[in-house]
Amino acid sequence: MDTDERRGRTPARALTGVARDLWVEEPAVRYRMADPVRTAAVRAVIVTAVTLIEAMVAFLATLADSWLAFPMVIAGVASTVGATWAVLDVWVTRQMWNQRHGVVSVPSSTARRLRRERRAARRAAREAQRAEARIARRARRRRPGSSSGEVSGGVRARHGGHRQHHAAHSAVTR
Repeated sequence: MDTDERRGRTPARALTGVARDLWVEEPAVRYRMADPVRTAAVRAVIVTAVTLIEAMVAFLATLADSWLAFPMVIAGVASTVGATWAVLDVWVTRQMWNQRHGVVSVPSSTARRLRRERRAARRAAREAQRAEARIARRARRRRPGSSSGEVSGGVRARHGGHRQHHAAHSAVTR
């Protein structure tokens, strides 16, 4: 089964004489790394590559009995420390990203608190929306014949029209 068949389209090999797209976008198997993690990983790869090149140059300079051998060995040792640091930076950055953005679900996770706050905000917004809808429904039930928004006393009903409605009724009944 090829890509077109998985997506429910007619396979390209069945279409003779029809141009097929050169680039077909396929869904990713894994999610993309977060930007800070990707940046740290690229940095680690570059530092590690430079360290390997330095190690190779140090080895070849040692074989050739060159004066460059000793400085390259020292630089290789320093680069090894730097490469180790860069790889640990990727690990630490990844852990930090996961903890802050909700992948790790431990009680001390910052992400759990943030998710709880977002959930509470969404719940409050839904409750406010329901309350407004409830007020509008009650207002429609109390004034079944009035569609223009006026109450019996001639006062135009607004969002806070409940008090005005009662004031108009009390003025009429007195």
